[in-house]
Amino acid sequence: MHAMQYEITLPADYDMTIIRRRVATRGAATDAFPGLGVKAYAVRERGVLGSPVNQYAPFYLWADPAGMKQFLFGPPFAGLSADFGRPVVRHWTGVAFRPGPAWVDSPTAATRAISSLPAEVPVADSVHAAIADLDAAQDTAGLHSCALAVDPATWEMVQFRLWAQEPADSWGQRYQVLHVSAPHLQTLADAGR
Repeated sequence: MHAMQYEITLPADYDMTIIRRRVATRGAATDAFPGLGVKAYAVRERGVLGSPVNQYAPFYLWADPAGMKQFLFGPPFAGLSADFGRPVVRHWTGVAFRPGPAWVDSPTAATRAISSLPAEVPVADSVHAAIADLDAAQDTAGLHSCALAVDPATWEMVQFRLWAQEPADSWGQRYQVLHVSAPHLQTLADAGR
């Protein structure tokens, strides 16, 4: 599994219905994309859920890195870049994926938390502790699924959670999810066991 996200921050007065319309008309294009485990069409809207910005920030979990390559070097990403400029794409090496109790429901929200791995602690110890935290959170009401990944360039860890309802706590960066493409979601779940 590989995780990927780009964030397109938009002007404070940007009409977010433009992004909503874009996702409504184009989101289904990734519903059967090769190698894609899940894509959450995530947005942050200024003044909503405490967001200080308008932002389009889709998050991807790839079951097959060939699909990620096809997306980044093909027409889907070229179209996005033509419309918004080419964004920086963050990517992480996948560590774990867990389905939650709302696995059969459609996600409507997402949260993301990024933390640094302490230099004085062995990487394996930090990763094992984070997996234990992921497993402990797995039964949280409303949780669709959760993933853990690491960026070995910066030694940062990202935990991404999809929610079938707005999460009760304020854990992590919050997003609204406008659409979910999940052609190979079960592959992620099977590999995460």
